[in-house]
Amino acid sequence: MLELIKAEVRRYALQAEQEGLCRHRSGNFSMRDAASNLICITPTGMDRKEMTTDDVVVIDMEGRIAESLHGRKPTSEHMMHTAVYRSRSDVAAIAHTHSRAATAFAVMNKSIPAIVYELSILGCREGYIPVAPYGRPGTRAAAENVLAPLTISDVVLMQAHGVVAIAENLKGALLKASYVEELADIYYRTLTVLGHEPDTIPADELAKWKYPNV
Repeated sequence: MLELIKAEVRRYALQAEQEGLCRHRSGNFSMRDAASNLICITPTGMDRKEMTTDDVVVIDMEGRIAESLHGRKPTSEHMMHTAVYRSRSDVAAIAHTHSRAATAFAVMNKSIPAIVYELSILGCREGYIPVAPYGRPGTRAAAENVLAPLTISDVVLMQAHGVVAIAENLKGALLKASYVEELADIYYRTLTVLGHEPDTIPADELAKWKYPNV
């Protein structure tokens, strides 16, 4: 069932591991099939280096298991994934990462402002990466708390937790999560050197900017 989508989930989950965006079984990934509305999602508590396509679990929009060839359970964050898909019908992929610099700002409950133009490709309509209020991981509160921030941005920091990035496919979602980590690292370095907040790019200016055609 949905073998190509399951293969994509495994591929990008492993890529996230290799790129250092999540370690030690942290983080989770999913893709929604537009035709069936079924979701392929990473299993809980499994080393991604050992994960096969058959370990990827298929669930419905309510989180019920539709297929689990190896008897795996979906990630404990599956309520967050299904809540996002129900809230954002345009979204077909979710990457939830625990990268170091971005998670540090999530721990501080500190949003990341538009310090460089790349923020414009992250769907940050208010000119910053917002922080979702704290909710215990794997709970309905954690799932519901990301929904409001995701109405103004395609990337969100989860307080004391990590990063959520959404897109039309997992390649795009993982790219956005990668940008969040890079922006968090630049912001940290800038704050360290300056000792105060840097200048930022206004939201209306960000909205006007696009990569030039070459």
